[in-house]
Amino acid sequence: MTAAILRKEIHSIIDAIPDQSLPAIKPLLTHLAYDYWKPVVEAANPEEIAMIDEGMEEYRKNPKSFIPLDRVK
Repeated sequence: MTAAILRKEIHSIIDAIPDQSLPAIKPLLTHLAYDYWKPVVEAANPEEIAMIDEGMEEYRKNPKSFIPLDRVK
């Protein structure tokens, strides 16, 4: 079953839920929707910090060797 078909079925189920039951299902749906999109941000480990520091030092020495983000396509 494709995601599109599954979404249509779920929308049909939601449409069939009695009005008085909608407040009960909303927290679950909200949790499922937003929990999926929360990025997991972890502190950089020592190796990653060293890589960042190295890149920053390279940039300080020769900024022209880097491509500005607005020029990246």
